[in-house]
Amino acid sequence: MTGPEHFVDDFQRFVSRTERPVSPWVAAVREAAIARFAEIGFPTTREEDWKYTNVSRLVSVPYRASLERRERRGDPDVAGASLVGDGAIARMVFVNGGFVKEASNLGRLPAGLRVESLAAALAGDGEVVAEHLAQHAAFDRNGFTALSTAFIADGAFVHLSDGIELERPIEIVFASSGSERVAHPRLLVVCGRQSRAALIEQYVAADGGSTLTNAVGEVVLEEGARLDHVRTVREGARGAQVATTEVVQGRDSRYRSSAITLGAAFLRHNLNVTLGAEGAECVLDGLYLAGGKDFVDHHTAIDHALPHGTSRELYKGILAGEAKAVFNGKVVVRANAQKSDARQTNKNLLLSERAEIDTKPELQILADDVKCAHGAAIGQLDPEALFYLSSRGIGEARGRRLLTRGFAAEVIERVPIPELRPVLERMLGEWLERALVEER
Repeated sequence: MTGPEHFVDDFQRFVSRTERPVSPWVAAVREAAIARFAEIGFPTTREEDWKYTNVSRLVSVPYRASLERRERRGDPDVAGASLVGDGAIARMVFVNGGFVKEASNLGRLPAGLRVESLAAALAGDGEVVAEHLAQHAAFDRNGFTALSTAFIADGAFVHLSDGIELERPIEIVFASSGSERVAHPRLLVVCGRQSRAALIEQYVAADGGSTLTNAVGEVVLEEGARLDHVRTVREGARGAQVATTEVVQGRDSRYRSSAITLGAAFLRHNLNVTLGAEGAECVLDGLYLAGGKDFVDHHTAIDHALPHGTSRELYKGILAGEAKAVFNGKVVVRANAQKSDARQTNKNLLLSERAEIDTKPELQILADDVKCAHGAAIGQLDPEALFYLSSRGIGEARGRRLLTRGFAAEVIERVPIPELRPVLERMLGEWLERALVEER
């Protein structure tokens, strides 16, 4: 197995070959993170949060990072990877973690909106970046987050000043490319007081290579801010991703997440939301599709830290072939978080008898004046519904597609960016065609 030593050596090459100097605080964060990674390494199945997720085969691949911009010459054409085209107010494209200006479109941004590469933000006025970067996604317990933090160099930085309201979404595309390449893309989003925006965070395989994307995102909502956040993953049949998204909410803020997984050989996404002030609300929706021998793991955690917080969570999974999925949803209501209201649901549809799901909803309630509920369900297509459709002249294959699409529709219809819904419907249909063919 390629152990932490391999990645530590890669870090030393990264530091020695970095083309531009970094501020002392960035250098200090990098060194602290790589030291912690060398100490704890990658998680194992002996840890409760990784009980069903074995990363040993994943990290045994001798991945190499793209250390400098010149190593990314010959980037694949990813200009067509956009999900909304000209509908975005700004678009940033990254290949293997590096910003590709030629494929991006930042245009003329309205006053009060900053959308730029993290490298540029670090080199320029980095006050907001210094306040938030690597401050919310802790690297002391998660080796992948520690490794990402050690390799901080580039990524997307979005900052909305107080009161800014955007009519069109911001789109960020992270593309993976090459063979046995690892990228550590970062995302930092800071939404000022009473601001409002929509964000599309997209991960896509540019050429189908065996890649690892180790992504970390930090999202901060100040008082009264509202953010609609759609995260899509299409890493391909050989692509792997381990990701952490850390969300911190201020008073009366509203965060809505739609996490749509449309393909990856291996995926682990940790989505952690802290309702850190009174009146904060979050909605977490998710849809994950897994076929063949794919492995998909979603770990979510919602922390009701203060009173009058509201959370809603709906995750649905569709599994075919020999795919395996994990869903672990944790809701914590702290002792002083009275009047909290939390509901969580996980539903899974197995299209194959060989598919497998481990689901574990959790409630940890330390307050007494709350409303909390959770539930999980696993099943197959209803044979009576299939029989009814066949009696109306609808063949079995079409009937299975209709019922499966109906199962997923609840999540897609809740995607907060309307122009994305038909695109996701089309992608769902394409995935179903492939999955149902494999089941014949």
